[in-house]
Amino acid sequence: MSELLQNILIILIPMYALIDNRGITIMNHWPVTVGLFAGLVMGDLQSALYIAGTFQLMSLGVAALGGSSVPDYALATVVAIYLNARTGIDVGSSIAIGLPVGILAINLDVLTRTLNSFITERSKKYLEQREFKKMQSINFISILFVAMQAFIPMIILVVFGPTAVEAIIQWIPEWVTEGLNIAGGMLPVVGVVMLMRYMPTGRYIWALLIGFVMSAYLHLPILAISIIGFALAIYTFNRLTSQKAVVSANGVTDLDEGDDFDE
Repeated sequence: MSELLQNILIILIPMYALIDNRGITIMNHWPVTVGLFAGLVMGDLQSALYIAGTFQLMSLGVAALGGSSVPDYALATVVAIYLNARTGIDVGSSIAIGLPVGILAINLDVLTRTLNSFITERSKKYLEQREFKKMQSINFISILFVAMQAFIPMIILVVFGPTAVEAIIQWIPEWVTEGLNIAGGMLPVVGVVMLMRYMPTGRYIWALLIGFVMSAYLHLPILAISIIGFALAIYTFNRLTSQKAVVSANGVTDLDEGDDFDE
């Protein structure tokens, strides 16, 4: 694949992911899915999936609820994959550079939401005036604003980097880079902990301990642990379903629904 085509596709991927995430959702906006396509474009799927998996762990438990803005981890994933493939810098440094880009994208997200609020008001007026073609046309502007969230940082990166990025890396003191690498290694753990806050961890602490032992002491690969966890989940679900069926058959109607989701 030519370098020009790679540049075009690597810019389009995060742009489409943002639009897709607000629509029919074919690709999704997850780092692992966006990273898969970015890795195929850049020709280094193994490194891309490692980077994507790291950012996916960072994003666990983080959601833009109530119209709030969160870091664009998918954009950070694409930036890191692009830098890793083009400059040859190690994965840790790529992640350390990509993460601030994803965090800075919060400002672009806030700007987009602000601009689209005006678009929405104008669209509502066209609706009230029954000017449906104008309403449809102006709504496309809001889609353009959403795409600009990824286009602006990516076009800067592609046009001025990777030479500019390499210069920045050489200028940054080594202790700063090492600190960012350490922080990048800690963030996935923070993401997992945040996710556990929404899960019935207290009730199923035994499953957490089993997974920890298999990973830390038995050194099983993550796929094997996931399959075992999936099997335990099926067993637990079937057991709880059978218990509730028996209770219902005995005429008890005041079942405590949602026990697994109230912690």
